[in-house]
Amino acid sequence: MCAKTRVYLLFGGRSGEHEVSLMSARNVLEALDRSKYEVIPVGITKEGRWLQVGDPLRALTEGVAAAGGRPVGLLGDPSYSGPVPLSDGLRPAAHDGPVVFFPVLHGTYGEDGTIQGLLEMANVPYVGCGVLASSVAMDKGVAKALFRQAGLEVGPYRVYLRRDWERHPEQIRADVSAHLRYPVFVKPANLGSSVGITKVKRPEDLDRAMDEAARFDRRIIVEQGIDAREIEVAVLGNDDPIASVPGEILPGAEFYDYTDKYFSGASQTRIPADLSDDLVEEFRRQAVVAFKAIDGSGMARVDFFLERGTNRIFINEVNTIPGFTNISMYPKLWEASGIGYGELLDRLIQLALERHADKNRNATSV
Repeated sequence: MCAKTRVYLLFGGRSGEHEVSLMSARNVLEALDRSKYEVIPVGITKEGRWLQVGDPLRALTEGVAAAGGRPVGLLGDPSYSGPVPLSDGLRPAAHDGPVVFFPVLHGTYGEDGTIQGLLEMANVPYVGCGVLASSVAMDKGVAKALFRQAGLEVGPYRVYLRRDWERHPEQIRADVSAHLRYPVFVKPANLGSSVGITKVKRPEDLDRAMDEAARFDRRIIVEQGIDAREIEVAVLGNDDPIASVPGEILPGAEFYDYTDKYFSGASQTRIPADLSDDLVEEFRRQAVVAFKAIDGSGMARVDFFLERGTNRIFINEVNTIPGFTNISMYPKLWEASGIGYGELLDRLIQLALERHADKNRNATSV
């Protein structure tokens, strides 16, 4: 009998989206087929400590630190195929079957290419996008530049450094007024789940929004508001990705903020979105273009705006580790497209193994 695939589920992390990661990980833990997979949860505290927890459900509800567990670490050494105990002579875990890492780490130190770099150094397969796609998609300013180069339309925006805002706020206020129309959205350039985002209707409210975004990142993006419907498309695959049916977000708040996404239940989703056949195909096409523009692999959720009155499509952003909570759009979009939650996880793990095998074909000597 073939050994089960060992899946190291990484969750938590040093991020403003730590709690969202816990909710996503709970769903993945419950859905992974134990007849196929040996699942080993690895929680990462907000301080960055790795714990191979013995009681994952408690870790998810009370926090990884409260649940205890033995400290482990991942070494950038390919001779170790998984996390090793830090107090046990650094012995690699024995396993005869395939090993895959499944990061469910939203935001910084998880979705931004950093954990992917560590996994690359360790030469282990992992679910989702690689270093380049993760880091590029995480920085909204860099991603928009690439999307524009790929022929996709982006809305007006400006990018500022936290240091410049702190030293020369009057210049930035003037620059925003010169290039953008209010209302504007002020965001940390490198975060997701609507953390740190403020809708600003008047110039006199800009300072508070900039200060809030600066709490989370050294780069701040200011985007012009667009009167639009919010459309999302899920992408799955490596070199030949496929796109799901589009879905629509109907925010319960003034915009689809953190509380509305995960806690209030006020927002609604419409899957599939009420769109013409031509628009459906155009959204799916553009989602694949965006995915390829950042050299995506495994999975991503691509978010768009459909401007009211004109039906112009603006790409907003790509999320390379989309939410996997019970209300998250990524699994719901695939369910509506004929791929259930369990099958989706199977496909993602298989894609990770395929991508890793293909990468290991690369020569490392001349």
